[in-house]
Amino acid sequence: MLGKAALYLLLCLPACAADYFPMAVWYGGGKARAPMLESNPRAKKEVWRRDIRQIKALGFNTVRTWIDWATGEPRQGEYHFENLDVILELAHEEGLRVMVQVYMDSAPRWVGRSYPDSLFVSSNGEKVVPESSPGYCLDHPGVRKADLAFYAALAAHVRGNPACFGWDLWSEPHVINWATPTYIANPEFCFCPNTLARFRAWLRKRYGTLEQLNTAWYRQFADWSEVEPGRMSTILSYTDYIDWKAFIVDKLGEDLHARAAAVKSAAPEEIVTSHAAGVGLFASPHHWEGQSDDWTMARQVDFYGTSFYPKHSSFVDRDVPWRAALLDFTRSFGFADGRSGFYIGELQAGFGTIALNVSPTVTPEDLRVWTWSALTRGAKGINYYAWYPMSSGYESGGFGMIQLDGTVTERAREAGRIARVVDANRKLFLEARPPRAEVAIVYNPLMHFVGGRQRAAAYGGPQGEVAGIERDSLLGVYRALFPRNVPVDYVHAGEIASGGLKGYKLVILPYPPMLPEAMAAGLAEYVRGGGALVAEARLGWNNERGVASERIPGMGLAQVMGCREIAVQTGERGRTALVWSDGPVPGLAAGDRLPARWYEETLEPLNAGARVVARFAGGNAAAVMSSYGRGKTLMLGSYVSAAYESTPSTEVERFYAGLLEWAGLAAPVTAEGGRIEVRILERGAERVVFVFNHEGKPVDARIALHLPRGDYRATDLISGTPVELPGLRFDARMQAGEVRVLRLE
Repeated sequence: MLGKAALYLLLCLPACAADYFPMAVWYGGGKARAPMLESNPRAKKEVWRRDIRQIKALGFNTVRTWIDWATGEPRQGEYHFENLDVILELAHEEGLRVMVQVYMDSAPRWVGRSYPDSLFVSSNGEKVVPESSPGYCLDHPGVRKADLAFYAALAAHVRGNPACFGWDLWSEPHVINWATPTYIANPEFCFCPNTLARFRAWLRKRYGTLEQLNTAWYRQFADWSEVEPGRMSTILSYTDYIDWKAFIVDKLGEDLHARAAAVKSAAPEEIVTSHAAGVGLFASPHHWEGQSDDWTMARQVDFYGTSFYPKHSSFVDRDVPWRAALLDFTRSFGFADGRSGFYIGELQAGFGTIALNVSPTVTPEDLRVWTWSALTRGAKGINYYAWYPMSSGYESGGFGMIQLDGTVTERAREAGRIARVVDANRKLFLEARPPRAEVAIVYNPLMHFVGGRQRAAAYGGPQGEVAGIERDSLLGVYRALFPRNVPVDYVHAGEIASGGLKGYKLVILPYPPMLPEAMAAGLAEYVRGGGALVAEARLGWNNERGVASERIPGMGLAQVMGCREIAVQTGERGRTALVWSDGPVPGLAAGDRLPARWYEETLEPLNAGARVVARFAGGNAAAVMSSYGRGKTLMLGSYVSAAYESTPSTEVERFYAGLLEWAGLAAPVTAEGGRIEVRILERGAERVVFVFNHEGKPVDARIALHLPRGDYRATDLISGTPVELPGLRFDARMQAGEVRVLRLE
């Protein structure tokens, strides 16, 4: 791995990314679905030209095309980039740019013949022989060399082409992609000799000596060659399992870094990107495919992003707060550590399907709201998936912006209209940034690991979503805050030890039974410096090795929270409630019930300044409010956030709204008239204000903007007309699904 300075120099944002905003549709030439390609592209150039011209005529400025390894290098060292060449020629001739998606999971057969020991191996020893996918294990030295050589050759071939804008190096990264081995009962990857060797090297770096590894894992290995990841759940220790999953995260990050370096070595001026299938907010690190970490992946490329499929398949129809949470989570890792934003790698363009499971209809209003919702979070590229519906496979007929016979739909026209607005104001959208949030929700991947493999999820559903208490906790608190129109960040637990909470007025730590020990000191420092921290039950019960704390809250956090656990039990049928009794949280009154899930943790105050502010039905202390340094804390003895996701209540809405005032936050906007969402981007003294009507009917929206005093000139970016903003107020009749975008200068 390169050092941080070298990595920065290698992956610094190219100049071309600073003046171009891709509004793209996926199109590979003809009607072949990704990652497949049509044959004899040169003969079809004029047929494809009609599609390219139609794409441009609608308003898009970019085509996102693709190439797969099997087609691109059918024999070792023999490269065939004809499909890409034709698309690049057409784009240049018709005035469009091109993003290139690279698919390595569709690998050529010569790789397997050359390296027969490169097959993916599941935890039970079963090997996976590719059937178009999933290719071969990148940990094999021969496969890795060939893989990176293909990236370098492709980048060298395209370098300097005036139409090429950049690359997506890895679509929806996992250890194994695009294949489900149904003949393996409980698959998990990869346990091949090459990955095991890489894991041992990772462990050597982590532990230094075999003796220290034996101590951590409670084993008696006599030689490093004996070390393998655990395959079972045991009653003793699961440190080995946590190490294995941490290794997978690091491995995927290093693999993406290597691919980025291969492209940059040949074409340093072009941007490199990648995008997740489903962000960590909804996914589980237990996933058998091998799950990546969004913050880790984002550090490897110019832009990391996500797929966004609100109506993926069957009865899936993700609601407004779900979509907003996904986008704010993506924004959080996209802008973390001074990064420049994120891409929507795939934005659903038409109804979704998996075999017979067909989603609700995707409407023009859907594409309008979904697209502007991403743009208001600071997205720096939008890629609609796809131009044509899928022509084959179990997604056949789905996800198309137009009809398979070429008929242009109204949703395609709507997306094109938005693309025109963005392209006409590209400098504004490229330079505008979301305002600094003052509320943070801690995203802690370790929350999934209490009990080790006992908590493993077998399958996650569309885009890997797992509807467990972990997801419900992270989503529930966001859902409760969403109507307040207050910016909310997700902060990765790994950033807290180094001051990642600095600047936030309110930090909420949902479902925290397992924490990295280094994070505890960061939490203490945050509160000591004047922050307000709200934490839920069994805070710091276990550390990152799965070892229990002697006192809970653990890791010294009992002093920070001003209380300790003296008893704990599971509520009847996993449900309970905190009955508020006292405490300065505006909007709550004595007797208000806050529904909660799972535990009833009885708390005991530890100092004279700590007081009980809520109790369980039996009278035991259920919440304690305290102070620490210049800050203050609230400890909850159950999981209120998870309960709100499954059983929302007005009391909990008032509770979270009251916490904003308790922490000293002022809302940046006031919105009335129904379900009105208001979001803001900033560029110096300028603002871009987005107003969404999420009601299914027309409403009279009344918006008050709480901005620095001054004389503002407002323009509606969609219509181009001036807008009156007396006293920074915006009143308008808005139709169902309407979005207004105002530029304030």
